[in-house]
Amino acid sequence: MKLDCYTHIFPVDFFDRMQEVVENQAPIKRWLNIPMLYDVDARLRIMDTFGDYQQVLTLSAPPIEAMAGPDVTPGLARMANDGMAALVKKYPDRFPAFVASLPMNNPEEASKEVDRAVKELDARGIQIFTNVNHEPLDQEKYWPIFEKMAGYDLPIWLHPARGQEFPDYLTEKDSQFEIWWVMGWPYETSVAMSRLVFWGIFDKLPNIKIITHHMGAMIPYFEGRIGPGWDQLGSRQANENYAELKAGLKKRPIDYFHMFYADTALFGGYAGTECGLSFFGKDRCLFASDCPFDPEGGPMYIRETIKVLDRLKVSDADREDLYLNNVRRLLKL
Repeated sequence: MKLDCYTHIFPVDFFDRMQEVVENQAPIKRWLNIPMLYDVDARLRIMDTFGDYQQVLTLSAPPIEAMAGPDVTPGLARMANDGMAALVKKYPDRFPAFVASLPMNNPEEASKEVDRAVKELDARGIQIFTNVNHEPLDQEKYWPIFEKMAGYDLPIWLHPARGQEFPDYLTEKDSQFEIWWVMGWPYETSVAMSRLVFWGIFDKLPNIKIITHHMGAMIPYFEGRIGPGWDQLGSRQANENYAELKAGLKKRPIDYFHMFYADTALFGGYAGTECGLSFFGKDRCLFASDCPFDPEGGPMYIRETIKVLDRLKVSDADREDLYLNNVRRLLKL
C-alpha cells in the first residue's frame, strides 16, 4: 500500500464558486484541461493503474486568501473543506484523509475554521502557504493557528506561493522564463522555513509538525551554508544586531531545520530525494507526488516518484515507512 500525502483537487461546488469570484481567469483555463483536478471519476481511473494506492487530498493553489477579500474567503474555505470531507466520506478506501484550507487574510475566521475542520469534519491537518498575500507568516496575528495545530498534534502542510510579479532582478518588473516557479518556489519555501526558525517556533511549540513541500526545498542541499553560515549570525549585516536573537535560541539554527518534515514531491528527482532523505531522516520523509500537475495531467509524477522510491538503497521496512507508515502515524490514521 502507498499513501500519497500531497495531492491536489478542487471539490466541484468549490471549483464552480471559485470561477465566480476569482478575477484572474487565466489559470482556470489550464485547470479545465486537467480533468483529474476536478473530475473524481477521472482521478479514480488513474489511481487504479497504481494498484494499492491511496491519496490524502489537499486543495490546489491559488491560496484562498488570494481569491477574494476577507469578507468572502471564510465562506470559500468552509465550502472547500465541506467538499473535501464529503469526498473522504464517500471514498474512504481511496481518500482516507483530507487537509483543511484556511482564509488566512482573515486570521480570526481562519482560527475558527481550524477548530471546525478538525472537530466537525475530521480534517487531519491544515494547508497554509509560505506567505499571506505577500506577508510573512511570522506575525502574531497568525500565531494562534500554529498554536492550535500544536495542540491538536496534527501537521501543517506548507505550500509555496510566488507568482510572475516577483522579479528576478530589481531592475525588472516581472520574473522571466517561469523562473518564479521553477527556482522561485523552492526559494520561497526555504525563506518561510527560515523565518519560522528564527521566530522561535520550535522552541515555543516543540511538538509542532510542519510538512515542507518538495523535500524541504533548498534546505538539504545547502546544509553546509545553513550550518556554519548561521553559526555566524549577525556577522554580515551591519544594520541589524542579532546577538540577542542568537543567544535566545536553544539550539544551533541548523538543528531546527532538521525538525521539519519533508515530502518526496520532486517529480522524479533521484539525487534530490537521496539528499533530502539524508538530511531529514527516513522518519520525517513522506511519500507525495504533487499529482496532478505533470505534463500528462496526473499519472506521471506518481509513476516517477514511485520509481525513485523503489530505487532507493533502503531496507524494505524503511521503504514501507516512507510509503505508508510515516504518513499514517503523523495523521493519526
